[in-house]
Amino acid sequence: MEWGLAMGELSAAIDHLDIEDVSEIPRMQLAEQLIELHWQMARLQAQIARRTGVRLP
Repeated sequence: MEWGLAMGELSAAIDHLDIEDVSEIPRMQLAEQLIELHWQMARLQAQIARRTGVRLP
């Protein structure tokens, strides 16, 4: 996934969650959205690590 595309998807996911009234979202759907957001963030962190040369010990 390209860097700009990943940032755009992460930003869109965060914005989407920000505008929703979570009290109106079924718990299962909210959990799925949060899991997807988590994976997008993990992919982005991995890309940042690869591009900056950061490695885990």
